[in-house]
Amino acid sequence: MAETQAIDGRPVCRWLRPEDREAALVLLSRDARANLLLLDLVSKLGRRQAPGEASVEVVGAWCGADLIGLAGLRPSIAIASGMTPDVVEALLPHLESMGMGLVKSEAPAVDALWRKLSRGGRRRALVDRTETAYAVRPEEFQPVAESPGAPARSATRADLAPLVIAARESLREENRPDPYTGDAAGFRQWVKGRIPRARLIESEGEVAFVGYADVQLPEGWLLQGVYTWPATRRHGFASYGVSALCSEAFAAGADHVQLAVVDGNEAGRRLYEGLGFRPFSQLRTILFS
Repeated sequence: MAETQAIDGRPVCRWLRPEDREAALVLLSRDARANLLLLDLVSKLGRRQAPGEASVEVVGAWCGADLIGLAGLRPSIAIASGMTPDVVEALLPHLESMGMGLVKSEAPAVDALWRKLSRGGRRRALVDRTETAYAVRPEEFQPVAESPGAPARSATRADLAPLVIAARESLREENRPDPYTGDAAGFRQWVKGRIPRARLIESEGEVAFVGYADVQLPEGWLLQGVYTWPATRRHGFASYGVSALCSEAFAAGADHVQLAVVDGNEAGRRLYEGLGFRPFSQLRTILFS
């Protein structure tokens, strides 16, 4: 295809189309653990999104007919593992067109991207932190057998109010802006769209813990949005809640479960390592404008 022919050896980029899905999945499957979020995004390419879910936008880099790299731009920026500097450079115009964005990927790729995006003071980082990616496989998993409250269950629409609170508080604890203040209806709709992926635990009739299985693929499950209400912390809710999510994932046949821990969160690190999680990558997260 003429539109993807390399120019002077440089990759050419364009938006991925549904017919590119299989080639993209093959590329990402070379390192499925590092590319789990992108595998999930690409698998949804061209398919109707559930109500409340953000649209999927993925851009690919080609050298001739060969797909050699890609990045997800929405709902957040994710860069495929192992991309060379020339591929990142080729993707840059698409990234520079964004007024505000959140990028979370392997630290070297984000380092290279941020040097280019922020040159000349054109961009500023509202959040800039490093994280450690952890994973556990079934044979390494150390489950927690007993819940400190009610058994873990799937969230329902009746849980929307506490889920909105948890989402807002999670952002506040990460020193991130609260989108609810500018668009309450939009934020509630975003949380509502995640309800099918949410699991929670109640204590004395009130929600005490919530966690999200945001990616549920045979290649792995990705956990995000883990939050325990302050009044119920240090009582085992987080350990049991994450353990229940892992048990569900492995019962469904997942190769592994992964999550990320912000560097310096020693309580979180001890909790996950106690369940059998082990580090496998360093990440960098930047919220920029």
